[in-house]
Amino acid sequence: MRTIKKIGLLTSGGDAPGMNAAIRAIVLAAHHYDIEIIGFKHGYNGLINQEFFNITPSQVHGIINLGGTILKSARCKDFYQENGVKQAANTLIKYNIDALIVIGGDGSFNGLLQLQKHWNGQVIGIPGTIDNDIDETDHTIGFATAVNTAIEAIDKIRDTADAFERVFIVELMGRKSGHITFNVGVACAAEQVLSFENFSTENKNEKLAELALDIKQAQSHCHSSYIIVIAENLWEGGAHQLAIDLKQQTQTDCTACILGYIQRGGSPVAEDRILATKMGVNSIQAIIEGKSNMMIGEQNGEIISTPLEHVINHKKQVNQNLISVQNSILANSAQTMIDEI
Repeated sequence: MRTIKKIGLLTSGGDAPGMNAAIRAIVLAAHHYDIEIIGFKHGYNGLINQEFFNITPSQVHGIINLGGTILKSARCKDFYQENGVKQAANTLIKYNIDALIVIGGDGSFNGLLQLQKHWNGQVIGIPGTIDNDIDETDHTIGFATAVNTAIEAIDKIRDTADAFERVFIVELMGRKSGHITFNVGVACAAEQVLSFENFSTENKNEKLAELALDIKQAQSHCHSSYIIVIAENLWEGGAHQLAIDLKQQTQTDCTACILGYIQRGGSPVAEDRILATKMGVNSIQAIIEGKSNMMIGEQNGEIISTPLEHVINHKKQVNQNLISVQNSILANSAQTMIDEI
């Protein structure tokens, strides 16, 4: 087993609360084993542009509670070209980097595999994305905080919705998965949850008519508010267009609220701080043990490592029980209350 002296570290893609906690854990664990951590800024761009600095324990003091990432993050268009990957590999070779840890999503992990074609160092991925769409880990870093942030926002929106007896459509992040949407929708007692797992464009008109009828029935029985939680990239034109479509169907004011990047910011909650710390420490231990091309995850409270290729090729699905509970029981609760009146 070769001696590890230098490990590169970068955060790539969308930022997620808890990334700084992972960075801190990695730096402290590496220091314990007398390993130097080289932080590359702005994702893979830092590798290509040779933008880096040595991260010491004193530099990560007090960052566990900070959102964002002290390494900054970015998407790297040049990494889609072989020449860009070669430039990144040359940087790692030039500065004698023995291993590279990347905190990010599946796109970032795919970048690691591309890098392995031109560099023989060890690579480890840590799942950091609010979308929670990475397979082989129960949760990704940032997911818990994003859910809590959205819940707090919608609880406040509910107050205004009650005051004005209005329909609100709240659009949540998640890219092409409904992990955030379903968890937030259920936690906020949303009257309707719309996501990729329970909606398709083929039945758009049918769903619109169904929503309109449900809203009219709720209003006729003096329900003071009605909240629809919808996943981004689901409805053509987004929440604003759905609000327009529903207003035409119901003759009722419908207000669209897009939470957007507020879900990616803020101080990470305890779950994300702890998860990030465990993953960060275990990434260093994995490298010391000679592991490579692996992602560090957590399942049922146990830290595991899974081949990156498997992770990239298998997208994690939203918990089927959660979908079933929402679609078959909770979505019909409003009608049940109406029938009781």
